[in-house]
Amino acid sequence: MHTADSIRAVAAEAALLDRLGRLDGLVVAFSGGVDSAVVLAAAVRALGADAVLAAIADSPSLARPELAAARRVAGQIGAELVVLATEEHVDPGYRANAGDRCYFCKRTVLTAVRGVAQRSGFAHVATGTHLDDRRASHRPGLQAAAELGVCEPLAEVGATKEVVRLLATHWNLTVRDKPSTPCLASRIAVGVPVTVDRLALVERAELAGRQYLAERHVAVRDLRVRLLGSAGFRVELDQDALDGVSLPVREALLARVVEAGLGGKGDLARYHSGSLSG
Repeated sequence: MHTADSIRAVAAEAALLDRLGRLDGLVVAFSGGVDSAVVLAAAVRALGADAVLAAIADSPSLARPELAAARRVAGQIGAELVVLATEEHVDPGYRANAGDRCYFCKRTVLTAVRGVAQRSGFAHVATGTHLDDRRASHRPGLQAAAELGVCEPLAEVGATKEVVRLLATHWNLTVRDKPSTPCLASRIAVGVPVTVDRLALVERAELAGRQYLAERHVAVRDLRVRLLGSAGFRVELDQDALDGVSLPVREALLARVVEAGLGGKGDLARYHSGSLSG
């Protein structure tokens, strides 16, 4: 890490530990990604492991490898992880996927996490929301967090995504370079109802795509299978991976994900975060 980055990381560390150190006890809404991992690691440093819990929502929208990875990360940080079975997918507002799906999801998930805090005698719940999240034009999930009085320590100390990654590097967290991995429902186009079957289809298709590219020795950082309703589907790859696949490999990749159960016309495109945001 460059000297300037080290200075920024140390300053952010001091601010974050001071913010968290004023809390009585904390449950971190945990995904295993870099944002919530930094909050969890900071909380353990500021309060001690006995005053901190991590809680992850386990539902059909969480890919199985992500749950396994979250268990590993929490263990590496030294925090107890509570796995909550949640059913946000039964909420009519969530299923309708009308553009505000994340509100209904976060309301369900954070209510469950708050229940853990209450049962454990901890006063606070925190998320990994950072300053860039607050600046985004469309984040309905933040409304649910505000309604439930959830802490957002990263945003509160002015930490951007860049600063979050600096902190993760400073603390040598294994997820410091992990790409964003939003829930499986984020792959379903606004207006297309979210169902358990569609979530499972996305997971199977993405696994099939990654396995095929691994067989072809194509390194891939980001891979998304987007369900577009009557328009079919789209497979998105990060630019380096997209540049590294020939036309025959592209065609075979699409054929492989079709075998997972996708229907309609499919195409391949560059990965774009939030391209179906709702």
